[in-house]
Amino acid sequence: GAENGVLVRHGAAIQTMRDVKVVVFDKTGTITKGKPEVTDVVPLGGFTEDRVLVLAASVEAGSEHPLGAAIVQGAKEKGLSLQRITDFEAIPGKGVRATSEGKRVLVGSRKLMSEAGIAQADLDALEGELRRLEEEAKTAVIVAEDGKAAGIVAVADPLKEDSVAAIRELRDLGLDTAMITGDNRRTADAIAAKVGITHVLAEVLPGGKAEEIQKLQSSLGLVAMVGDGINDAPALTQADVGIAIGTGTDIAIESSDVTLVRGDLSGVVTAVKLSRATFRKIRQNLFWAFFYNLVMIPLAILGLLHPVMAEIAMATSSISVVTNANLLRRVNVRPDLRKA
Repeated sequence: GAENGVLVRHGAAIQTMRDVKVVVFDKTGTITKGKPEVTDVVPLGGFTEDRVLVLAASVEAGSEHPLGAAIVQGAKEKGLSLQRITDFEAIPGKGVRATSEGKRVLVGSRKLMSEAGIAQADLDALEGELRRLEEEAKTAVIVAEDGKAAGIVAVADPLKEDSVAAIRELRDLGLDTAMITGDNRRTADAIAAKVGITHVLAEVLPGGKAEEIQKLQSSLGLVAMVGDGINDAPALTQADVGIAIGTGTDIAIESSDVTLVRGDLSGVVTAVKLSRATFRKIRQNLFWAFFYNLVMIPLAILGLLHPVMAEIAMATSSISVVTNANLLRRVNVRPDLRKA
């Protein structure tokens, strides 16, 4: 496994991996590169694109989320100066809010805006653009200032180069696939369609991932979870096999049973193939361990075979097992990326 970029913490994980029915992927940093970029800024009413981006970036500067970092970077690339903020607050799964120049600024989902009392007429005016951006697999957030919707900032996170091929090969191996994300349903469905994911778990709050894994275990069987972030740790622990992206956070790696050194999804295919190849060798070795003894020992007891020959047979069985086990190194467990 290590030779192929797959580090296995517990031997039991290899056994469990063979019987896994569904592989669940976190979206950001796992299926995608985790390096999102601002793609669209849509102003509303008297607001300009620059004003909308400055408001969003100023508030997001206090956030640790990759999407927030992308918005901040987008403003810096345009040479915009960020405003000083106070009273910053992150609302898990919904967005962020803060005070900027004495005005209350919100950046986040429709739900956050509705709960904050933003006029429904403003939200309705943005709905068409929101729908268009989400159908393009972009994550769109609404920006509001002092109770008025200012516009939309859309961010896109490109897929990892091997995501489509890896997920397709997992399906060819007979496994179901699922994606878990905090994105809204429309954006999640668009991304899942791009990579060929079967089940989509959208609008899941960070604290709800482990519960979703538990539901899948009840309905589909053994589950492997692939993730990279801090909020993936409970889900990795809940899954029958937790698989951490090696380029992710330390806590995700510590919570996992398997770590993918290179951080690409092809490592998941390698882990599955390795598990199945290992157990083929175990079955073969059980045969070689018992075959000689089952044949030779009864003959020796009946006096039809010299005991020394039975001892030779026993030694030969051990040699066969060790030799056959070492042949595992010749098994090709690498994914076929030409399937993309």
